[in-house]
Amino acid sequence: MKKWHRAAMFVIAVAVLAGFAFIQKQGKKAERFQGQFFDCFDTVTTVTGYAKDKEAFSEKLKMLEEKLLYYHKLYDIYHTYDGINNLKTINDAAGKSPVKVDSEIMELLKLGREMYEKTDGKLQIAYGSVLSLWHEYREQGNEKPKEACLPPQKELEERAAHTDMAQMILDEKASTVYLADPEMSLDVGSIGKGYAVQRLAEYAEEIGMEHVLLSVGGNVSAVGPKADGIPWRVGVENPDTESARQYVCTLDIAGLTVVTSGDYQRYYEVDGKRYCHIIDPDTNMPPEYFSSVSVTARDSGMADALSTALFSTEYEKGAALVESLEGVEAMWIGKDGEIRCSSGFKINEEE
Repeated sequence: MKKWHRAAMFVIAVAVLAGFAFIQKQGKKAERFQGQFFDCFDTVTTVTGYAKDKEAFSEKLKMLEEKLLYYHKLYDIYHTYDGINNLKTINDAAGKSPVKVDSEIMELLKLGREMYEKTDGKLQIAYGSVLSLWHEYREQGNEKPKEACLPPQKELEERAAHTDMAQMILDEKASTVYLADPEMSLDVGSIGKGYAVQRLAEYAEEIGMEHVLLSVGGNVSAVGPKADGIPWRVGVENPDTESARQYVCTLDIAGLTVVTSGDYQRYYEVDGKRYCHIIDPDTNMPPEYFSSVSVTARDSGMADALSTALFSTEYEKGAALVESLEGVEAMWIGKDGEIRCSSGFKINEEE
């Protein structure tokens, strides 16, 4: 899925800190290992956990890789796979016929619809037609900076006319998805990886990994604390890429996920102005409220969706939304570097 992230919310800024190398627990009952794989969601997946030996850990790592690859194929909007009806299959059948899908696609789309309602449309999984146009211009602009330009407003508006969520028809009984508008396309980049990470964390527990930290392209989820009972520590990356300070803060997490959305790694410039990859469905333009927004929650899919939605929402409205959601906290970093946090967002004081 070489271009999975083209229209996605770029889950940046969360980096796992320290101690990935081989570490022994007290009593030598288990050892701490770290492993990586690179073939899912066009990003690096890092798994840190405990096992009796390297072979046992490698076996679990392979199981996690196979599980995440399954979601990678399901949520791919660019490639088809033998024997699988995925999101590309649905998009290709827009306006033609319903597509029978796996329950994990149905559940993802249901979550997308739910988050669309919760965020007043700021999380929009039926926005693929607009996102693809922005991606095209961003790619061209980065390849030929002197020729960089913005997508024509008229074409953006024309494409936005084909993003009505009501035209995404889910038949749970028949397990089918039908896009009634032939010009509509789904793009779950703002929620798909988060949903997959949530399912991966649940699977890790099923196979006996009670203390594990998953980082899928910066989308971090902690299954329990470390084996010694101490929370995992992760860092939120500084959106000021010219600063000598790599992280703005660190967080301690156990049984939580952290997702960050920002404007500082995937963008292009037109006439000296930066335009990031995140697009506000209300304006069809990149939002200019913040440099980054980080969300912590129990559910990685929700955190993924909210980080995108909050990035496109004025602070006061976004803060009110966060405070209304149980178990959800957020941190906003403004264009001027100002940091604002929800009431329960806990930053390590020494930072």
